[in-house]
Amino acid sequence: MTGPGGGGAPRRLVVLRHAKSAWPDGVPDHDRPLAPRGHRDAPAAGRALAAADCLPDLALCSTAVRARSTLELAAAQWAGPPPVRFDRRLYGADVPELLEVVHETPAEVGTLLLVGHNPGLEELVLDLAGDGLDDTLDEVRLKFPTSAIAVLTWQGPDWRTLTPGTALLTSMTVPRGAKPPAGG
Repeated sequence: MTGPGGGGAPRRLVVLRHAKSAWPDGVPDHDRPLAPRGHRDAPAAGRALAAADCLPDLALCSTAVRARSTLELAAAQWAGPPPVRFDRRLYGADVPELLEVVHETPAEVGTLLLVGHNPGLEELVLDLAGDGLDDTLDEVRLKFPTSAIAVLTWQGPDWRTLTPGTALLTSMTVPRGAKPPAGG
């Protein structure tokens, strides 16, 4: 697929919403940890990315504790962790802010993992997906829950040419970890 950005290397933007977080009393939103389900789902997301051959060349991650923990638990499922850039701008970011951070990605990065929060991530996926499998776009429109993974592909000479409507949404999955046995 060649979007308005022209030709160039095939690229993938892998968007991962943080895993389920807890809401402990007195803890600021930025510092909220993962809930038990989040601790199960984040490694499942890592396994799903490995199984889909979507391991990143670089990860961009919100500085929020729940996003950092999601990335750490997911990357523990891979042979080695990717280079990571933690960026406070990703915390609570809207689409223009998210794109600003993505556009700073070095041109040699072929697969970029973006770990952050809703509603920004869901809106980003929908804005970028000029084309997509209708059922997949409908899934994202319906809900982009915690641990959701969306994969967008496009071609361009660098990340600055990724703009709304230029990518193809190729998949959307919501990996879930196994619940512990009752009483365990």
